[in-house]
Amino acid sequence: MITDMDHLPSTEAAVAVLRSIAARYALEIEVTHDIGADQTSRRSSAGVGVTTDPDGSLPHEAYVELGGRPSVSVRLYPDDDALITVDGVECPDVDRDDVPAFLRSLYEGHAWVKARRFPPGHFLMVPLPHDRVHKEFILVGLSPWLGGRTR
Repeated sequence: MITDMDHLPSTEAAVAVLRSIAARYALEIEVTHDIGADQTSRRSSAGVGVTTDPDGSLPHEAYVELGGRPSVSVRLYPDDDALITVDGVECPDVDRDDVPAFLRSLYEGHAWVKARRFPPGHFLMVPLPHDRVHKEFILVGLSPWLGGRTR
């Protein structure tokens, strides 16, 4: 069985871990799968009806929406990375293996918003394993959830 501490070798394995995270935090979850080169967002140059990549593999992408606060969606790409959106703040290029830790940081209250005085700005700061922090500039206004985590 794959746990959220293991390497996530596939999109399906990552979805299974996201389902267990949703269950752990009592969140609703909706999952949409896009399978095939003609369906996935990063393979838009694939011809109509072309389902495999040139190497013969079948790309699989998933879009996951999690209920509750903050509003979170995760797009799992076939290239081992993800786009996580937190209350309108897009966090691109998150390694697929870091997605579970990223979500745990959000739901366990470890993430915060760093306010910068000059030039004015806000950053979403999400701690990850091995003393790393995902830092994302907030282009949109602060939601109540984000505003409540400002330091």
